[in-house]
Amino acid sequence: MQDPNQSAAKPRVKPLSLLLKILVFAAACITFAALLFLIVYILINGIPNLTPSLFALEYNSDNVSMLPALINTLEMTALSLLIAVPLGVFTAIYLVEYAGRGNKLVGVVRLTSETLSGIPSIVYGLFGMLFFVGTMDIGLSLLSGALTISIMILPLVIRTTEEALIAVPDMYREASFGLGAGRLRTVFRVVLPSAIPGILAGVILAVGRIVGETAALMYTAGTVAETATSVFDSSRTLAVHMYLLSSEGFHTDQAYATAVVLLVIVFVINAVSAFIAKRLTKI
Repeated sequence: MQDPNQSAAKPRVKPLSLLLKILVFAAACITFAALLFLIVYILINGIPNLTPSLFALEYNSDNVSMLPALINTLEMTALSLLIAVPLGVFTAIYLVEYAGRGNKLVGVVRLTSETLSGIPSIVYGLFGMLFFVGTMDIGLSLLSGALTISIMILPLVIRTTEEALIAVPDMYREASFGLGAGRLRTVFRVVLPSAIPGILAGVILAVGRIVGETAALMYTAGTVAETATSVFDSSRTLAVHMYLLSSEGFHTDQAYATAVVLLVIVFVINAVSAFIAKRLTKI
């Protein structure tokens, strides 16, 4: 027979807590369902339209090949990350490891980065067109687009790297200092390897923004449907290519096929980054 005191000791579920739990669960289900619906819808409409002509070496009005745009996307992503990631990581290292607590510069940098992260991409595009394309006379080119995109993703890289460095326990630093290592060696041999998973998470988010950007690149990199052989060549990325195909209204099916390729690229980048982070964490 059950003890009455034991049943009375069970905590009572408050109606408000139950309601909040239901709302949180419902929000998670709606978010997952919306994401799943979006992916399935794109795959259903895009996969049947993936034809060999879409991967021709040269673009023309008949095949509307996405291969030049695909190559340009990879070049734009690599060049933008090459510019933004070192700057963002080194800035975060200074803010966390070298700047003293209460340093006014730290507050200014954080306020500036948060402000920059909220600016619409079209504003970055106008700035890039006026400054990089016009004032610096680089022209509509891969380099102008990469410089503009680098400014866009720099706050994201700084913030995520900063959070990753802060999450590293202080005992790691103290143990390294206790063994006689200097600050520089401690940062690059102890702190950074421990923070790599968090840094890679920021890089993945940055890659997603680069791959999906259209407005800023149309003003700075141009819309030429050819493979860029130089950083000074005008080009279009996959997102711009998809936008132009859908806006024309004649190649909507090919636009869906391009969207499928974009999804695959993002998935592969995420998988590779997660694998690298896992291997580096084991090391």
